[in-house]
Amino acid sequence: MEQLDLQDITSGYRERMRRLALFDPLFDLDRKREIDQGNAPIDMKGLGLLTLLFFFEQKLMRHYKTGVNELAAFLQQLTNRQYKLEPSDYERLARAIIQTFRPTTGRKRSYSFYNWESSSDEHIDYSILKANNFDMKTNTQYYTLDEDGLELVFATKEFYSEFQLSINQLMLRKQLDKGEFKGALRQINEMHIDVENLQERMVKLKHEIQRSIVSEETFERYKQLLEDIYGRLTREDEEFKELRLFVKETRERLFSKDVHKKEVKTYQLVVQINSELESVHYEHSRLLEQTLALKNTTLVTAQESLYYTGIQAFNFDQDLVSPVVSNPLPLVSMAGVLHPFLKVEENKVWSPLTLFAEQNITEERETNRQQDFVEVDQGEEDDPYRKGVMQQYKLIMQYYLDAVETSGVNTLSGFMNYLEEIGKSVLYEYRLFYDFWMILHQRSPIIRGEIEGEEEGKTLLSEAFRLLGDRTLLIKEDNGIINRIKRYSIQEMKISLEDEDDALS
Repeated sequence: MEQLDLQDITSGYRERMRRLALFDPLFDLDRKREIDQGNAPIDMKGLGLLTLLFFFEQKLMRHYKTGVNELAAFLQQLTNRQYKLEPSDYERLARAIIQTFRPTTGRKRSYSFYNWESSSDEHIDYSILKANNFDMKTNTQYYTLDEDGLELVFATKEFYSEFQLSINQLMLRKQLDKGEFKGALRQINEMHIDVENLQERMVKLKHEIQRSIVSEETFERYKQLLEDIYGRLTREDEEFKELRLFVKETRERLFSKDVHKKEVKTYQLVVQINSELESVHYEHSRLLEQTLALKNTTLVTAQESLYYTGIQAFNFDQDLVSPVVSNPLPLVSMAGVLHPFLKVEENKVWSPLTLFAEQNITEERETNRQQDFVEVDQGEEDDPYRKGVMQQYKLIMQYYLDAVETSGVNTLSGFMNYLEEIGKSVLYEYRLFYDFWMILHQRSPIIRGEIEGEEEGKTLLSEAFRLLGDRTLLIKEDNGIINRIKRYSIQEMKISLEDEDDALS
C-alpha cells in the first residue's frame, strides 16, 4: 500500500465542515415535535426547506418586504390540505422557523468542530437569514437570505450532481492559472471519480431505457434527456481540449525557461498533470460515444421493439374481423374501423406554379449546324406562324431601310430611336425584333443570293433580304448594352448598308 499524504487528505477540512454546518438548522427543525389539531406530526424540516425556497423566490422577484406574516400565508396556502391548523398556528410555526435560521439573540449561528487539518478545536459562524428592512409604523421586521442561505439553497439542488465535472474543470483552470500544480493534480483525480460515476449512470440509463419505454411519451422523454446529456458532454469535451492545450503550453513554457532543471518537482507535477488529464479526457470521450450509441441504437431499438410488440399483440381475426362480422356496424363506424388498414389515397395533381417553371425547348430533328437559316419542308410552307414571322422580319427590314434613307441611322439604338419617333416602338417589345438582329449579326455580311435557300424563299428571312436588292448589310458589335424594356436587352451594334459598287471597290 502506498504511503498516504495526510496533508492532502485533510486539506480544506474547515471549508468542508462549513458546508455541512449549513444543514444544521434543518436538523434542529427536524428535532422539534409539532402536531396539528388532528394529532398529525408536522414535517418541520420540510417546512424549513420550503421557507428557504420561499425567501429565495422573493429575492428573485425583488420583493424586499417579506416577514413572518408573508411566510405564514405562504405555508398556509401550501399545506392547508395536509394539516389542520389555525392562522395563528401558522404564524407561530413561521416565527419558530425564522428564529431557528436567525436566533433572537442577534448573533450568527455557530458550529463547533475539531479541525483535523490544524489539530485544534474551532467554531464556524454562519448566517442563513438576515434583517432586510423594518417598518416603524407596524413594528414589522423583514428578512432576506444571507450569502450562507443562498449557498444552502444551491446545495439542495441537483445542480452539483449534474454539473460537478464542469465545476471541477473551472476549479482546475483557476488552479493552473495560479500555479497550484499539486492541488490541480488532486482536482484531476476527483474528475476521474466524476467520470466513473457518470459511466455508471449511463449503464443504468441504458438498462432503464430498454426496460421502461412502453409508450411514445416515455420515448420522447428519454430522447430529450439523451440530447441534454450529449450537449453537456460536448461542452465538457471542448473544455477538456482547452485545458490540455493550456497544460501543454505551460509545460513548453517551463521547458523553454529551463525551469525543469531548477525546479524538478514542479516540472514533474506538470508532466503528471498532462498525463492524468489526457487519461480522464479519454475516459470522458468514451462517455460521448456511449451517449451517441444510446441515441442511435438503443433508443431506436427500444422504439422498434415497442412497435413490433404492438404488432405481435394484434390479432387480426379477433380485433378486426370479429367486431365487423359479429356486430352489424353502420357504414360510418365500419369506415372508422377499416380506415387504418386501407391504402393511403393517392391523387395525381399538378401545381399551377409549373406554368412559370423553366422549360427546356429542344428539337429532336437533325439539322445542319453550318446552316443558320433552317429550311422547312413543303408541308410547312403554309404554316400561319411561319408566314407571320416572315412578314414581321420583312417589316423590321423595311423600317430600317426607311430610317437609313431619312435619318442616316447607323446603330441599333439609333434605329430604335427612329421607331419611337414614328410611333412604332411596339416592334422592339417583342422577342422577334432581337432574334432578327442577332441572326443578322451572326451571318454578317449579308449579301443577297449567297445564303443557301434564300433565292427559293425557303428561309424566314427571304422576304426581308429581297428588300436589300444588290446592297450589302454589315453588322458589328459596339460598346454598351441596350435596355429599352425590362424583359429584353441586347448589345449595341453598328449597322452599315453598302451598295454593290462600294463593296467591290
